[in-house]
Amino acid sequence: MSRATREAYRETLLPLLQRHPELMCLDSDTGLFNTEYAAAAGDQYLNLGIAEHNLMGVAAGMAACGRVPFVNTMAAFATSRALEAIKIDIAYNRLPVRIMATHGGLAAGHLGPTHQALEDLAVMRVLPGMTVVVPADAAATEAFVEQSLNLTGPLYVRLGRKPTPALPTAPPPVIGQAQTLRQGGDVVLVGCGPYPVLACLAAADVLAGQGIEATVLNMHTLRPFDTQTLVAESRTASLVVTLEEHWRSGGLGGAVAETLAEAAPRQVLRLGMPDQFVDQVGNQEHLVAHYDLTAERVVGAVRTALDTPAHSGRIDRKEHVS
Repeated sequence: MSRATREAYRETLLPLLQRHPELMCLDSDTGLFNTEYAAAAGDQYLNLGIAEHNLMGVAAGMAACGRVPFVNTMAAFATSRALEAIKIDIAYNRLPVRIMATHGGLAAGHLGPTHQALEDLAVMRVLPGMTVVVPADAAATEAFVEQSLNLTGPLYVRLGRKPTPALPTAPPPVIGQAQTLRQGGDVVLVGCGPYPVLACLAAADVLAGQGIEATVLNMHTLRPFDTQTLVAESRTASLVVTLEEHWRSGGLGGAVAETLAEAAPRQVLRLGMPDQFVDQVGNQEHLVAHYDLTAERVVGAVRTALDTPAHSGRIDRKEHVS
């Protein structure tokens, strides 16, 4: 079943507000919360309007006084317009503010490049003490919102806009622990977010039919980064491929390359958005296809890399025929 991660967040938060009086929902007139929701949340809901810098400052003040604010705004505005307040007011003081950033990646493609967030993961994961999470489906979003009650510092959660398919059945995700969705000893495919993770799974199916077995990791947490799982799953692989709905610099691919360069050097191919501002206007599905954040691209990248002399003979491919 397809559900939007932002809607899963909204539906999970209200019961938590009712059970935990220290929680707050701070909105920036996003449209995610209607009047009925505000009435049900009572004094625990505040709409501060389209003023993201002020929103983060108010959240920091509340957190310093013992509250735990969930702050709602679009990812592009949270990580650019309000970055100074996040850095100085929230991260510097290690305050328990939960920044719930909707319209992550290309989700606001219909609004053009000003509203797209293709730098947010790079920006947020360099802030000391900031936990950075990218749920791959609605169920993961619910789990992470619940788990956030036990975090002591700030949290950034990248959410989408429209419904996306659920992942295949897997154990519930845990913040800070990568999910191994499929195992294979030849290559490792690493994704974060709904479309990249689903593309990695589809690519693994195609590669298996070509005699190449792929491990698929849902690296939903970019900070703290699960170095142990990545290194362990990469030990027998000659190639690691990352796919993300983000510019290639600084996000998932950067985190994977940095980690393996220090702990287990091997070839890493970073697939993501090209180093340019988006020149198309369209919905998320159109842009994901236009910029080729797809299973076909992953398969092509793997086959091209494995066909180079450096990899020749390292994988005993058993071509599947029908």
